[in-house]
Amino acid sequence: MHGLINRSIQLFVTDTYGPKIWAKGAELANVPKDGFEAMLSYEDILTEQMINAFSEILDKSPDMLLEDIGTYLVSHPRLQALRRLLRFGGETFVEFLHSLDSLNERARLAVYDLEVPGLEVFDDGGGSFRLICRWRMPGAGHLMIGVLRAMADDYGALVLLDYTGWDRDGNDAIHVDLLDDGFSDGRQFQLARKAEFSQ
Repeated sequence: MHGLINRSIQLFVTDTYGPKIWAKGAELANVPKDGFEAMLSYEDILTEQMINAFSEILDKSPDMLLEDIGTYLVSHPRLQALRRLLRFGGETFVEFLHSLDSLNERARLAVYDLEVPGLEVFDDGGGSFRLICRWRMPGAGHLMIGVLRAMADDYGALVLLDYTGWDRDGNDAIHVDLLDDGFSDGRQFQLARKAEFSQ
């Protein structure tokens, strides 16, 4: 697993629950207490051990923990770069959803060896969408529910999200109902910042 992913889990735990919980979970998961180097690669089993360890310590299911991590990845001020990458997908939540098909390619433009969940979006009409998540680590669907929930808030959209389990190919599936694309103002975002000239 890419170090950026493991590092993001580390930041989530320390920012949300504090360094003592991180140290306790790192020991239980048998991962480095000092954390992960963002640009290195690690065995996938370490990521799974972390999720299981913090799930036990925090008394949350792995699915709920992954949803919380997904929300953190988009909403925490420390990680504005990811939010910007996602917001480049479009000016509305619907445009953002359709852009998820190319998220893996866009992520690799930023970090060439970064592997994020492969996503495929199906528009079923009437504001109803299906999202298929393909990733070698279990739980991609729950991680994406957290991301989608935070991004809906970011765009000011009102949505219902339902994890529907695995499709016939063994991939995570999410059902998205868009109830109101302009429910609230959302967070400010500009694709390009205006240049400031001093007189």
